This record gives sequence, structure tokens and C-alpha cells, in this order.
Amino acid sequence: MVLASGSPRRAALLSQLGLEFDVDPPDVDESRLPEERPDAYVERLAREKALTANGPETLVVAADTAVVHEGHVMGKPGHPEEARSMLRRLAGQVHEVVTGLAVVVDDDVHSLVDVTTVRMLPMTEDEINEYVETGEPMDKAGSYALQGRGGVFVESISGSPFTVVGLPIHLLPRLMLRVGADLHRFERRRSNL
Repeated sequence: MVLASGSPRRAALLSQLGLEFDVDPPDVDESRLPEERPDAYVERLAREKALTANGPETLVVAADTAVVHEGHVMGKPGHPEEARSMLRRLAGQVHEVVTGLAVVVDDDVHSLVDVTTVRMLPMTEDEINEYVETGEPMDKAGSYALQGRGGVFVESISGSPFTVVGLPIHLLPRLMLRVGADLHRFERRRSNL
């Protein structure tokens, strides 16, 4: 199994499942196509990322995540002021986190998209500035991490928290079966010691 991602969060989720895998971060252009819907965008990128690490008899897992607020797709911030701007827009609002998941074996690619709705608490300017200063928002879609310090700003979610973190593991076994792979096949061997 290969995880086509440089995300430590995605790797941690697969590790928590007890899976053995290699990591091969993809090099793909993550630009959104004109008029591309958010669900089509993340699914296309997940598929492209999976295909970059494709090899004989290798199962590749890839994902891509976007935050969508009032129809606007929010990726990762390019600089701290962009992170502040995103957090100001999300504060006290509801948004969707859309994650595309793809698996490929021998050019047989299957993918799907999962959506989770997130309600954020109101945030003061001081809270936003202090959070951005931690650096955590800088490599996160929408500028926050549910599983990190940003979790204190999340009032509620409707859907899977794994989709928000960036890898909907609850859908992975079903998607793997579409390419004839069983999740248990990739579990780390346990020592008898």
C-alpha cells in the first residue's frame, strides 16, 4: 500500500488503523479548473494524486480536501493574512468540508466524495491572530485543524470527522473492495512476543 500524500494527518490515520504503507507525496497541479464544482475538484485531484504513485500490484490511496463556504472554495492559505481572512469568514458560520478519496490498482481507479458540515463558533480578532501565530493554519484547507488547536473553534459537525481531517477512513474499506483489495491484507503483522 502507498499513501500518495505528504499529509502527516492522513498518514497518522492509516497508522491508527494498524496498516503498513509507504508514503509517496504526489507532485500535481492543484489548481481548480474554471467553473469546476467543489466535489468534482477534490475527486479529480484525489484521482490524479493516486495515479502518480501507481505501480504494478500496488494499492495506492490518495485524497484531497477543500473547505466550501457560501460557494467559495477555500484551499490552504498562502500567507498569514490570507489565513486570518479565511478564519474571519468562517467565524460563527456553517461551511462544508468536501474530501475526495481515490484508490488505484493497476490503472483501475475508483473514487468517491464525502461531505461534512461544520459549524464554527464566533471568534474574536485576538483569537484569530493568536491562532494564526501558532502556524497551525498554514497548511490546512480553510485555515484550521479540527484535530488540533483549531478544534476549540468548532461548535459542531454533521458527518464524519475523518472527512474534515482529510481522509474518510470509514469509506476506505468499501472503496478498496471495488479494486479487489481487502483492508486487512495491509495490516501490520503482530509479534508473538
